[in-house]
Amino acid sequence: MSRRIFIVDDDQDHAESLADILELRGYEVEVAFTGEDAIERFREADFDLVFMDVKLPGKNGVETFFAFRQLRPDARVMMMTGFSVEQLVCQAVEGGALGVLHKPFSGDDLLKAVEGAKPRGLVLVADDDVLYADSITALLTDAGYRVRTARTGQEAIDMMQGGGFDCLLLDLKLPVLSGLEVYLALREQGRLVPTILITAHAAGPDAKELCPLTQGLLVKPFDPGLLLEKMAALPKATAA
Repeated sequence: MSRRIFIVDDDQDHAESLADILELRGYEVEVAFTGEDAIERFREADFDLVFMDVKLPGKNGVETFFAFRQLRPDARVMMMTGFSVEQLVCQAVEGGALGVLHKPFSGDDLLKAVEGAKPRGLVLVADDDVLYADSITALLTDAGYRVRTARTGQEAIDMMQGGGFDCLLLDLKLPVLSGLEVYLALREQGRLVPTILITAHAAGPDAKELCPLTQGLLVKPFDPGLLLEKMAALPKATAA
């Protein structure tokens, strides 16, 4: 399935020329010419990557970007600008935008940006601690991963049955079904993916039983850098 790309630019000629370049390479492309129209369309459809002009009529590109992030925290957006608007661009980059393309840029620059913005895999974070799960989600999203969350063991199993996940971050202390029960159920169903365990009790029996079977154990509270290191060391499917 081809990647879906959304171009938001009030310069219609520029937007359509970018669309032509990408469509020739097999990408599925849609365009919008205002921030308001872009938000409405983004509310309705999923896109793998967005190219967003900073200077838009009505809502500017940065405001539109933050509206996108409210709709989908894992929205992947590359800003575009032909003006000196460093403050606006900095706001977007600090808020999680992938970077900025300075107009005029070449077709090669565009295609390199598309290739460089490939997501690094879909991760399921199974943890009933909402604050901890949210902090992990933010960390991984900023690092280029797509993230979904499950609050109970049964919810984790149900989501994994839908397929598509590249990695599981599994808290051992989950309600309904424990992390151990989740892992064993997924193994029985043939739905195991590379798994990193999370626990506050490294010496517990579940941790001792599962640790040799998985890609490692993180003990709360852990250094976020350690999580990213373990993610980077997983099989290539999570960094594709």
